[in-house]
Amino acid sequence: MGPERQARVAAAAFWLLCAVGVFLGSGAAGGRPRRPSDGMNVLFIIVDDLRPSLGSYGDTLVKSPNIDQLASHSVVFQNAFAQQAVCAPSRVSFLTGRRPDTTRLYDFNSYWRAHAGNYSTLPQYFQENGYITMSVGKVFHPGISSNHNDDYPYSWSIPAFHPSSEKYENTKVCKGKDGELHANLICPVDVAEMPEGTLPDIQSTEEAIRLLKIVKESSSKFFLAVGYHKPHIPFRYPQAFLKLYPLENITLAPDPDVPKGLPSVAYNPWTDIRRREDVEALNISFPYGPVPEDFQRQIRQSYFASISYLDVLVGRLLNALDDTGLSHNTVVVFTADHGWSLGEHGEWAKYSNFDIATRVPLMFYVPGMTAPTSYLEEKLFPFIDPFTQVSSSVPQGKPKEIVELVSLFPTVAELAGLKVPPECPQPSFHVSLCTEGQSMVRYFPSINGEQENNTGEGKGSDPPVAFSQYPRPGDTPEWNSDLPALKDIRIMGYSVRTDDYRCTLWLGFNPSNFTVNLKDIHGGELYFAKSDPHQDHNKYESITHSPLAAKLCKPLEH
Repeated sequence: MGPERQARVAAAAFWLLCAVGVFLGSGAAGGRPRRPSDGMNVLFIIVDDLRPSLGSYGDTLVKSPNIDQLASHSVVFQNAFAQQAVCAPSRVSFLTGRRPDTTRLYDFNSYWRAHAGNYSTLPQYFQENGYITMSVGKVFHPGISSNHNDDYPYSWSIPAFHPSSEKYENTKVCKGKDGELHANLICPVDVAEMPEGTLPDIQSTEEAIRLLKIVKESSSKFFLAVGYHKPHIPFRYPQAFLKLYPLENITLAPDPDVPKGLPSVAYNPWTDIRRREDVEALNISFPYGPVPEDFQRQIRQSYFASISYLDVLVGRLLNALDDTGLSHNTVVVFTADHGWSLGEHGEWAKYSNFDIATRVPLMFYVPGMTAPTSYLEEKLFPFIDPFTQVSSSVPQGKPKEIVELVSLFPTVAELAGLKVPPECPQPSFHVSLCTEGQSMVRYFPSINGEQENNTGEGKGSDPPVAFSQYPRPGDTPEWNSDLPALKDIRIMGYSVRTDDYRCTLWLGFNPSNFTVNLKDIHGGELYFAKSDPHQDHNKYESITHSPLAAKLCKPLEH
């Protein structure tokens, strides 16, 4: 079925469902301020490969005024971490509320319902509670990991929308200096010259806005997930955004060298970037060869330009939320599936347990909770043009607690006024509805700046920590080190991040029965946050045999 026909069928299916009264009304009329218990709508924005390079996170170079404006009305978590720094495993983890060891997805090649357990998903839970649930763009990773249909009809009320121009993302559409078209990493373009005269994220934004108008007219409660491709590689974006980032203003990574004492198993050799034609032409030695500094600046320039392009589209989406009158009864969640390295540690990708790969932006706008009720009669999200306006927005609240994306499921449920799913037993492979995360609402400051006291049930008193993991096929960097298939995984790097440190142990792993050998240690990493915030000095070997190392890495044994 072609994209246009798919869209028409999806729209027809939606109207049919509304006509027979399957979905409950949201009670949006009247415009009274709502609390989370009133049954909020949800707009869930997921960005691909976005590290916290945003003005609202203190980046003084990146121009992101629309996302910063959202942050000014939101609770913005400063230390949020993904559970695995690659697309499909991370998305399945936070959309099911289960860790990768429970979904048993470490690559792109299995569907958790058949492979691990028939787990409920976040949108499925909302659908079962009377919401129309809709997916636009890259929400689940397309392909086997979402059963080739984005987990429809379990998670979505209507078939997921994918932009028709998505298929050109990795084809030869980048005009090189030779005048020919190439499949490059760096790819600023004239949109009018692109196939179909558009780009995927532009199409996704248009579709999301169209759906907002439809649900407004139908008065249905909705859960709308919008997944943006950029700043995922290749960096294909409208070339005008380069003007925001003159090359002479682009600095290099502060720590461009591989950390001393880093075990070779921990290094990611960024193989997908090496295969791009413009990078391939540089003849960079594998695996540690440095990228020429002038090209480093171009990569960083294009990553930042891609963020500003994304920001404009997010701004248009949020402005439409305002224009439809839905911003006063819709929770907005903004996050990314994982981060991205831009030369830090000599790496140019994700695929690791470093903070730069696992730390993500995470913010929640909740009407009447994160924004005072006096704001609710105003236009909250007027579009800001990054070429002509500068935002001075300041986040409403900035919790510094360590949190995990696996906690999104219970958090969004609680914010929308739904019953929070129970915590999972161990093991939980046969339990369809439970969560391995804990609601983050307990960290929300109230409107008057005080901490929320509604902590819910089962909240332990231990300091919060975040767990991440990454698989490897062997001890040394190979061409499949970044994305090993399940059958090739021999080592799993388990990592715990606390306020004070990150400890990672690379342990023997058996892919046939998913077991880990705690005594088979292939390497270790230990970084202290206060003295080494960029994680450049591995202290693991120097204290391997001390009681301190055993104590700090102890959580990884459970």
